[in-house]
Amino acid sequence: MQQDTQQDAFEKKEAKKTDKKKKNELVEWLKALLIALVLVFLIRWFLFKPFVVQGPSMEPNFVTGQKVIVNEILYDIRKPERGEVVVFHVPSEGRDFIKRVIAVAGDTVKVEGDKVYVNGQPANEPYIQEAVDQAHAEGILYNNTDFPNAYVKEEKVPEGHVFVMGDNRSNSTDSRMIGYIPLEDVVGRADLIFWPPKDIGLIDN
Repeated sequence: MQQDTQQDAFEKKEAKKTDKKKKNELVEWLKALLIALVLVFLIRWFLFKPFVVQGPSMEPNFVTGQKVIVNEILYDIRKPERGEVVVFHVPSEGRDFIKRVIAVAGDTVKVEGDKVYVNGQPANEPYIQEAVDQAHAEGILYNNTDFPNAYVKEEKVPEGHVFVMGDNRSNSTDSRMIGYIPLEDVVGRADLIFWPPKDIGLIDN
């Protein structure tokens, strides 16, 4: 009888240990899940931001409906560079644009037809070369808005600004119309297309 009582007490003690262990494991899992959610939130809102491409201004490289990841921290470390695809605020439009950096502070810019000159030298633009060649084969220009022009007369990029253009030169509202973009309005660099699945890949900056 005494042996049965001791056995029962031992089993109850072991059961309590097991319950306590399970509770501790559950608490640890909940802590890990909470930390993961906080990290996702921090990364989502403070380091990287999703952006949905709208309109034809960056065709053929970006099309309406594509979703990209924008690196928001990069330009806290350094300034934008030529050729990079950036997302920026346009207060007059009340929305964000996605365009490509063509020139940075101190550069002079001239656009004549399909020729873009930065500091007097022709810009190398492999990202639109095929589209330009196709337009020429059809006997037309790829670009229909030169620079400087009636909208923006100053050809030198001021300090704290960048000059941007859409890849679809004849169908893009960009620095040729809205002027130079202040660095404080630049959200970040577009680094990755993540939707739709067939387009997933790193963006060539």
